[in-house]
Order: sequence, then structure tokens, then C-alpha cells
Amino acid sequence: MLTEAVKQQLCEVVGSKYYKDDMEALITHSFDGTPMLQSLPDGVIYPASTQEVSGIMKVLSQHKIPIVGRGSGTNLCGGTVPIQGGVVMVMHRMNRILELDTQNLTATVQPGLITAQFIEQVEQAGLFYPPDPSSMSISTIGGNIAECSGGLRGLKYGTTKDYVLGLEAVLASGEIIRTGGKLMKDVAGYDLTKLLIGSEGTLAIITEATLKLVPKPPYKKTMLAMFHDLYDAAKTVSAIIEQRIIPATLEFLDNATIRVVDDFAKLGLPHHVEAMLIIEQDGDPSTVERDIAAIAEICEQYHADKIQIAETSEEAEKLLTARRSAFTALARLKPTTILEDATVPRSKIADMVLAINRIAEKYQVQICTFGHAGDGNLHPTAMTDARDEEEVARVEQAFAEIFEAAISLGGTITGEHGVGIVKAPYLEWKVGSSGVALMQGIKAVFDPDHLLNPGKMFAKSAKKRVVLHRD
Repeated sequence: MLTEAVKQQLCEVVGSKYYKDDMEALITHSFDGTPMLQSLPDGVIYPASTQEVSGIMKVLSQHKIPIVGRGSGTNLCGGTVPIQGGVVMVMHRMNRILELDTQNLTATVQPGLITAQFIEQVEQAGLFYPPDPSSMSISTIGGNIAECSGGLRGLKYGTTKDYVLGLEAVLASGEIIRTGGKLMKDVAGYDLTKLLIGSEGTLAIITEATLKLVPKPPYKKTMLAMFHDLYDAAKTVSAIIEQRIIPATLEFLDNATIRVVDDFAKLGLPHHVEAMLIIEQDGDPSTVERDIAAIAEICEQYHADKIQIAETSEEAEKLLTARRSAFTALARLKPTTILEDATVPRSKIADMVLAINRIAEKYQVQICTFGHAGDGNLHPTAMTDARDEEEVARVEQAFAEIFEAAISLGGTITGEHGVGIVKAPYLEWKVGSSGVALMQGIKAVFDPDHLLNPGKMFAKSAKKRVVLHRD
């Protein structure tokens, strides 16, 4: 618990209006987008500037009080659940575009800026910020950086880490640091910018970011390809890449997901197909038309049942919006929806999809699969009920085997959701005990008292590896 003296010190930094510890505020910030995880903080604070963040950190550091940085709380790994209490620092007041530099093609922004709002303003200037997580209508730039968020356009354009040129951040001690800048080249020492991206708020609180922008693509085209055979659809993904075609978007939905999304978005999709690919290409018109024609030909070679090209930009946007709503649509089926992610090399997509289906059948759980197939990132999603402890236990066993299967195929336990609490027991599977020890050493240098988002990323012990019984 925070003493009255500490509360008074915090109020002196931000003003009493922007420090709250009433039950409504505490409950609101006790959970995030991850199901079945909740823990009350001791207080919630809303800074408006880097100097206020620094002042807050100095107070909390002096009294050894944990701090959890938070944007909109859309993450799916328990990354912003304050499991050791302390103070949740909400960054929404720091939500401005500080500079749009058209000479250097950069934007300098505060962390509380909503991603979709930023993208919209950048595109109004004729420029383009490609990272587009499915939660972008409510997620923040700071949260995207903390988790190194991906999105539908990750195949062609990369993820958040590819667009962050520099950061301003506050350490646990309250010290303000700056990394990188408006530079395309910078090898002066260790790359602290990249180290902070994806660090999940465990190393510092990000207060400002300099982001790379690119010219807005002048033309784009979207198509659907539907398959009777799930394996054919998955192999099509590999075949497209093998032909040196890199679409802007290459998304995969299995039959169960198609049915639910169609019921939700009313697109008139066929319910009898086993899988569907949503493919978008952008660029100059001649290249886009050539690539779409080549992709359609590849889909036909792999026995696509139907190929449909969107005739208008509104129709194309409707298809992509439907894909972004997959999680929302699936969440309507049962009280609890657990959306996970695992990534494999693109050539192993088919094997991974089949492994997920086999594991779901083994544990008799309902798992729908969709995701960014073009970059190997799949989202197996389990529909369950948190009140059914026996079924939830089977779901957890199934996901453990899914992570194991991904690693056995040369993949990883998470491609974009992060480690947080949920994946912490599996981190050692991916990086080994030496890798975990090295990461813990880095954490200790940045945050010697372990005040920044404590209890995340590093589990007290790794889960025992499961043994897959392959056919």
C-alpha cells in the first residue's frame, strides 16, 4: 500500500486530479486484454509530460514502489496487469504528434497517441506508417513499441521495430535518456533503441518516439482465394513467397473462423470451404496488376475453389476489416476467448496448421486458427469458459504443445503478442537458460530494484517440455 506521504508527493508532481486510488480506478486498471488475469494496483497516475514521468519515477524509486506503464491495455500476454501492486502509469494524456518532418520523412510522437489516429493523420499528408496491429483503433504507439506490435502489413513492410528511429525514455531512477534520432545510419555503441522496443515496459518508460515514414502507395488491390483443402491453402502461402512475390497482406482463416466472421460481418462468404486467404498488394498500378494476376494463377495451381477480386476500395476495406474483427467475432461464441500466437518459418505454415488441428482434437478443445500467414505468424484461438476449470486445464495443455510444435518447426513461442505473464514459463524453451540469464542481467542494469513492470517476462521456473506424439 502507498502511504499518505507518498500519495502527496505523487500529487505534487501531476496535480491531485491526475492521481486516483478510488475502487473504480483500481479495478479498471487491474486487467488488460488477457483473459483470466487480474490484480489490483495501489494507485493510478496520469502524467502529461516527460518531466512529470521523471518526477513520478524518482518518488517511486525512492520508496521502492513498483510501476507499470500502460497505454490502452489491449495486449494479450498479461503485460500490463499489476501483479505486484504498485502504481499504474497511464500515458493517454501524452497523446500528441510533436512534429511531422516531411524533409526527413519522420514523425515525432508521444506514447499515448492512438495508432489509427496517427496513421490517418500521416496519410492525410500523403505519407504512410505501415505497422497496423488489429487493435490499432484503440491501441497506442507507446504500447505498440513496448510489445513490438506487428499487424496485417508485416509481411511486406515489417513490424514496429522497423519504424522506430529514436526514443526518449525514463529509467527507474527517473533519469531521462535519448536513443537514436532522425538518422538512417547510427552505429555509435549498442543499439539501445532496438533494445527498448519489445521490452514490455521492463527496462524504461517510453515518453517520445521518432518514427520512420514512407511514401504512401498510390494503388492497391485486394483478393480472396477459397480452398476446399486446408493444406492447399497453407501451401499456397509458401508458393507465393517462393515466386518472389511479397504481398502487402497475406492472411489465413480456417473454416471455423470463416463461419464466425461471416456471421459477424455479413460478407456472404461460402461456409463450405476449409480455408480462405485474404491477399492485398500495393504499389504502382502495373506492378500491382501483375502481382495479383500471378497470385491468382498460383492459387489456381493449388486448387483454389474460388478467386474473388474486390471491385471497389470500399469492398476491399470491408474484407480487411472483417479479418481484423476475427477476434471480436470469435469472442461471441463462449464466455472466455484465449487468443495466442506462434510463429514458424513460412515454409512450415501448412505443417503448423495441421499440428494445431491435431492438438486441438487430442485435447478435445475448440481452437480456430487465423493469422498473418505470409510472415508465418498464426493465431490459434481457443473458445472456452473460465468457470470450467477442467476444460481450461486442457486448453492450457493444448497451447503448451502448440508452442512446442512451433519450436520444433524452427519457430518461436510468440511473434507479436510478447511474453508478459502468459508466455514467461516458456521463454527458456526458445532462448535457453543462458539466454534468460543474459536478459535478466540486462534488466538488472536498467532496473536494479526490479520496479518496472515486475513479474513479467521471467518466470520463477520454466514449464516442463511436453513430448509430442507425432503420427
